[in-house]
Amino acid sequence: MRKVIGIMPLYDDERESYWMLPGYMKMLEAENAIPMMLPLTAKTEELDYFLMICGGFLLTGGHDVSPSVYQSDKKPWCGQCCEIRDKMETYLLKKAVELDKSVLGICRGIQLMNACFGGTLYQDLHREFVSSINHQMKPPYHRAAHEVTIQKATPLYHILSREKIGVNSYHHQAIKNLSPEFEAMAVADDGLIESIYMPSRKYIVGVQWHPEFSFETDENSRKIVKSFVESIAT
Repeated sequence: MRKVIGIMPLYDDERESYWMLPGYMKMLEAENAIPMMLPLTAKTEELDYFLMICGGFLLTGGHDVSPSVYQSDKKPWCGQCCEIRDKMETYLLKKAVELDKSVLGICRGIQLMNACFGGTLYQDLHREFVSSINHQMKPPYHRAAHEVTIQKATPLYHILSREKIGVNSYHHQAIKNLSPEFEAMAVADDGLIESIYMPSRKYIVGVQWHPEFSFETDENSRKIVKSFVESIAT
């Protein structure tokens, strides 16, 4: 039986419309899963329905996570936020953790994971974090922009069997203080945390990079997506 995975919708504020990067869906379809973009809603009765029918959830990129999620004041350089998306994803994520459903967070997704469980974020790396690494690469986005070191004795090391990998990189926010519910799995050379997991659950994993852009050409990206799909119960 194919596995149904709920994907967080992307939202265009200017056009007041939902949209989706095809890579999010194609990388799941490549692993024989059925991707389903969810409606943008904070109605718990609707979200409970998706928690019932979806085996796992993909937290996508997009808007900045509101600093209110991690009890901080919004600074002038914080980007545009989406309150309803923060509410929706916070509810789904916490319920998925309760139910031990699999969740993969990408870019904003890893940031939301950390923020929801007591961690904090850099609201803008350029202003708040000194680094020689360019974390906002130019297209094309399927190529590696910098390396990360994978921590041994973590699920990511088990999945990839590699100590270092190249990753693409396009983000201006990132993990500042790590949530006590998570452990780091990959770190950039500048010390920035690039992948996390929740040891108390079977598969709550976040990556700061973008496998949706690189899965067709990068074996490591495919292995991560495969591990996510395989973790979902049928």
